[in-house]
Amino acid sequence: MKTIIKKPIITEKATSNSEKFNRFSFVVDRTANKIEIKKAVEKMYGVSITDVRTMNYGGGKSSVKYTNKGVVEQPSKQWKKAIVTVALGETIDLFNNF
Repeated sequence: MKTIIKKPIITEKATSNSEKFNRFSFVVDRTANKIEIKKAVEKMYGVSITDVRTMNYGGGKSSVKYTNKGVVEQPSKQWKKAIVTVALGETIDLFNNF
């Protein structure tokens, strides 16, 4: 069984979104779709989700290394971010569940 939710994203922007708009950000499995993400968050935190947005990151040629064998291009790590909107009046406590 694959783990859909890998970890929450706790940055200044994500914290601001959670306080103002009730949106929480997570790093999720790259193959998961919005329906699977919604069910996983609802099951893990016991809240109702109204909206799920997903974004794919990485995959391009990000860094160039100069080695003894020549120039080596290393692809960047691929990952997927999900921003879930929680129903009004509910919240997710990220610090006690993980």
